[in-house]
Amino acid sequence: MGFGFSSMIKVWGRASSANVQCVMWCIAELGIEYERLDVGLHYGVNNTSDYLAMNPNGTIPTIQDGDNPPLWESGSVVRYLANAYASDPFWPSNPIERANVDKWAEWGKVSAQMNFNSPVFWPVMRAAKSPPDYTKLKNSIDHFEKFLKIADARLTQHEYLVGKDFTLADIQFGHILFRYHEIDIERDALPNIARYYSLLTEMPFYREHVMVDFSELKTA
Repeated sequence: MGFGFSSMIKVWGRASSANVQCVMWCIAELGIEYERLDVGLHYGVNNTSDYLAMNPNGTIPTIQDGDNPPLWESGSVVRYLANAYASDPFWPSNPIERANVDKWAEWGKVSAQMNFNSPVFWPVMRAAKSPPDYTKLKNSIDHFEKFLKIADARLTQHEYLVGKDFTLADIQFGHILFRYHEIDIERDALPNIARYYSLLTEMPFYREHVMVDFSELKTA
């Protein structure tokens, strides 16, 4: 899809992490060779002095592209990957078109993902250990689905989130839809989201890096 700066990217982060999945899906779509190490939760490593020297937050993922300095924060990482390795239409060269993709990528991260992971996904995953406040959970689902309805309306006009082409915005938004459809909640009927999700599930790298068993998170 693009050109390249190095022959290998190293990724620290477990496969069951949503943020790691976003980065890995991007890496795979761009055809970049990589090595991924399981880090975080019961795998450890992210609390060691060596890791904290790369990423003082102790979060995942962290990547290193060749001899370049380590990078962290998944939104920043996928933008770097797009800038370094991608081309039109995934990451447009035209600044206005690129800003439009970036706008929806940021929306996917801030408005969609952040209103799903902590308020919806984690209370459901931890229900066996700590039953959630179901009224609060229902309100959180309703709030999250307000953002899904924005995407659903947009997808009445476009095959993908930004337009007719698959872009970075689809990676930043689309990776949360697997978990949304897999966890045990009642979901609103959003036909265009359903069509879009079905399209994503046919993509080989989505299946490989996003449609990943996350049952280990129940004990997190």
